[in-house]
Amino acid sequence: MIPFIAAITAFVIVFTCVPLVKRLAVRFGFVDKPNARKIHAEPVPLLGGAAIYTGTVAAMLIFSGITGLSVAIALGGLLVVIIGLLDDAAKSKGYDFPVWPRIVVYISAAFIPVLLDIRIAGVTDPGPGGMIMFPSWAAAAATVLWIFALTNMVNFIDGVDGLAAGVAIISSLALFVTATMRGQYETAGLSIIVLGACAAFLPFNFYPARIFMGDAGSAFLGFTLAVISVNGAFKSATLMTTLIPVLALGVPIMDTVIVMTRRLFEGRGLHKADNMHTHHVLMRWGLTQVQTVSFLYMLAVVFSLLSIVLLLAWG
Repeated sequence: MIPFIAAITAFVIVFTCVPLVKRLAVRFGFVDKPNARKIHAEPVPLLGGAAIYTGTVAAMLIFSGITGLSVAIALGGLLVVIIGLLDDAAKSKGYDFPVWPRIVVYISAAFIPVLLDIRIAGVTDPGPGGMIMFPSWAAAAATVLWIFALTNMVNFIDGVDGLAAGVAIISSLALFVTATMRGQYETAGLSIIVLGACAAFLPFNFYPARIFMGDAGSAFLGFTLAVISVNGAFKSATLMTTLIPVLALGVPIMDTVIVMTRRLFEGRGLHKADNMHTHHVLMRWGLTQVQTVSFLYMLAVVFSLLSIVLLLAWG
């Protein structure tokens, strides 16, 4: 019962905060302006990420207290949100924020869970050998790479109204189910808090969006889901069940792999924004925004169900 009360608490906080931050964004011109790469035609307020962070962290601290996981999410997430807000502020003024400060901050934030002993430590040996432990440097490197990558991946898919929030809801539910099945109740509780926060934001963000989560929100969700998966799905994982978090977060991972592969073969900068993401391609094929988002939701559900089946078969 407590995890669901925590999710409701996050929902209420975010649902209350969104209209407030929306008014602030409009008042101070903190809006995402249309350009050739974007699909919205009118400026849209950009402070949704602040509401998502507030609701998630407040509910987490209320129900989980001060733990390594809650501190990692609160502090690392705060760094990600701050640099995201600076990026969003640049958008509101009509110019692109430089990529290198974001990279430095994302990597710094990814090290915080490692310092708090939240890391991909090894895999379970199916034989009598117990855990196959990674060297400390390898465990740290793998953890930072996973968190850094997923922070960017969720940010990348936030290009259509409601997509990032909806996919985060589905992925959080999959992580909640798999964590509960494995008795990882702190991880399960935080997963459902993220679900509640995103569920509150989605009505404001679904087409036609009245507010965007901005880079602050999408990067925070990517960071949080990555840390949750390290603390949960990767903990005591077998070689086979390491696929569980990859499947649970399959849509942003799939999109990033496709886009980066295309940019690599075309000789373009991997960090250069374009309109070649999966949602852009689907809309060029003739799907509406709602149809595009619905299709990707269904794909996320399929990936998430596969992660649960994999745990049942091999966990």
